[in-house]
Amino acid sequence: MSGPLKMDVVTIFPGMLDGFLGESILKRAIQAGLIEVGRVNPRDFTTDAHRTTDDRPYGGGPGMVMKPEPIFEAVESVKTEGARIILLCPQGRRFDQAEAKRLAGEKHLIMICGHYEGVDERVRAGLVTDELSIGDYVLTNGALAAAVVMDAVARLVPGVLGHEDSAGDESFSGGWLEYPQYTRPPEYRGMAVPDVLKSGHHEAIAQWRKEQAKERTRRVRPDLLNE
Repeated sequence: MSGPLKMDVVTIFPGMLDGFLGESILKRAIQAGLIEVGRVNPRDFTTDAHRTTDDRPYGGGPGMVMKPEPIFEAVESVKTEGARIILLCPQGRRFDQAEAKRLAGEKHLIMICGHYEGVDERVRAGLVTDELSIGDYVLTNGALAAAVVMDAVARLVPGVLGHEDSAGDESFSGGWLEYPQYTRPPEYRGMAVPDVLKSGHHEAIAQWRKEQAKERTRRVRPDLLNE
């Protein structure tokens, strides 16, 4: 991938991302020019005095549905050739580390944040290339899901974490959960750092970490094991 990874978020609540983008790793990645983040408000593409982006669903039912026109025009205002247009919704494919790695290799991601009872189906049919869900639960709006996806993807962009091995040693990167980590002091409240980690024996440490990662995964997330 040449140039920074560009990510645009289409949301009627762009302010929800301010604090998230202004802190820690993402802030530094933006300042370093490794990623670019834009926010597009569908309200800016409405034509009525109330800047209406939702309406009652055809066929009746509770809640409101996001209108197609503001979303289409918002996306088209920033769309580039080959951009992946992602709808964040409960019906989407489960977002995981493998998907984050795939998206980190793209040039431009446009994330559409659903609100209320979701978006008009014509958005999904005529605009979206990918549908993603961050889990089997309901959020107030899609901006929170977009923040999760941006964070997981951005840290896989070369240079963002500052060390080429950092992302590779984390949970899910090798299919297992991460092994236990320790730092100083060597003993605290009767709990000691395992002797093998203080031995300086790199092969023994690597083997211990592998065994611990596998055991933790078997105990907590057996669904991740291919055995």
